[in-house]
Amino acid sequence: MSPRSLATAMTCALAIAFVSIPSAAAEEPSGPRHIEGTVDDGATAWVADVPADWNGTVLLYGHGYRPSFFPIPPTPENAPDDATRQALLDRGYALVGSSYERGGWTLDTAAEDQLQTLDAFRAAVGEPSRVLAVGTSMGGLVTGQLAEMPGAPIDGALPTCGLMHGGVDLLNYQLDGAHAIAQLLVPEGSDVRLADYGGDLAAVNAAASTLTDAVVAAQDDPAGRARIALAAALYHLPRWAEGQPAPDPRDYQAQVDAQIAQFTVALGFTYPARVDIETTVGGNPSWNAGVDYRALLQHADERAQVVALYRAAGLDLRADLARLTETASVTPDEDALRTAYATSELTGDLQVPVLSLHTTHDVLAPVQVEEEYAETVRHAGAGGLLRQAFVQRLGHCAFTPAELVASVEALDERVATGRWGSAAHPRKLDAAAEALGLGESEILPRYRPAEWLGDRGGLFGRPRF
Repeated sequence: MSPRSLATAMTCALAIAFVSIPSAAAEEPSGPRHIEGTVDDGATAWVADVPADWNGTVLLYGHGYRPSFFPIPPTPENAPDDATRQALLDRGYALVGSSYERGGWTLDTAAEDQLQTLDAFRAAVGEPSRVLAVGTSMGGLVTGQLAEMPGAPIDGALPTCGLMHGGVDLLNYQLDGAHAIAQLLVPEGSDVRLADYGGDLAAVNAAASTLTDAVVAAQDDPAGRARIALAAALYHLPRWAEGQPAPDPRDYQAQVDAQIAQFTVALGFTYPARVDIETTVGGNPSWNAGVDYRALLQHADERAQVVALYRAAGLDLRADLARLTETASVTPDEDALRTAYATSELTGDLQVPVLSLHTTHDVLAPVQVEEEYAETVRHAGAGGLLRQAFVQRLGHCAFTPAELVASVEALDERVATGRWGSAAHPRKLDAAAEALGLGESEILPRYRPAEWLGDRGGLFGRPRF
């Protein structure tokens, strides 16, 4: 979950007192409406805002990941931030969203929570003319699930900064990066358990701390920096960090400085989240046994950086990659893997038009996930329903209201007209965003994300253990 979304959630927790929804829609009021309620026997809260001049379109918003082990109140959200909420209301859109029934990795229930919330909105407000699902981060993956449900009352979907690779690939790519640190940077004799925690948060926190300490300890040594770059490539870390200028494409030392800064933040948040996913699916669904790390690096966008730093340090890159391959021994729990595939993955079989939005440098949802998502959709034969846009910016879900509102309007036009036309073309989308007067827009006229390295199905096949 982004810091901005976290702040919004905590603000809502202090400001909102929940009330029951009416048993039937009341008479149409003359002013804007703010409605709160619960569904699922009170387990899931929802909140809606309806402008006085509602245009008939409702945005069903899915919020991001809230760790079960972090004290984030289970409040509902119906927009990614206050400024975007107001801008959408000003343009006539109604907004509704739920809290999901629990914290943690809720991919097994969140889509149904959203549909129940939509039913509650209908009962309280009336029938919308169109429903667009919008989601942030993990909520982007939930939105992706809604877009694939046959017969779901969804007309279009806008996943933003979405985890569109799904839960299995998410854990696999993080496992690859952690495996590289454990084998190449953690001092010999230290035992680091990288998976299958059985809900033991202390154990996963200890592993994350050990991995982070190893990165920090190695940062001043040329050999250590080269190995950090290799681990960062496998972890899909941006080569740009907060508070630093974007490094030159050939300034490999500045890039590894950024990767070190990213690791010190990323490992402490992303790796403990593994416990939530393992708990939801009933075991460890990730693996690296059988992965050829030399073949994996061939596909990495950072390969030139890694090769240059290894050469400068006088290290044998082939030997390190061989070591990673030979020591890769994590295997999945088969039942947990089946559950994860059934509940936490996307098939690409789109039922409605989808416009995805992603920043180019995202430490929590690497932009490469969009390459994987587009490939999945193409293989399902639904490529004509998907459009993607990319924002030249560092940060997870770091979109401006202009970029978000323009994307909503482009998707709404696609649903209304039945064709994409040029509304979702990146150049026109950027111009439309700039014209809104809601801040800057950095939507790129053309951009193609690099290969997603956590794609076990595409690169190595599914496991046979």
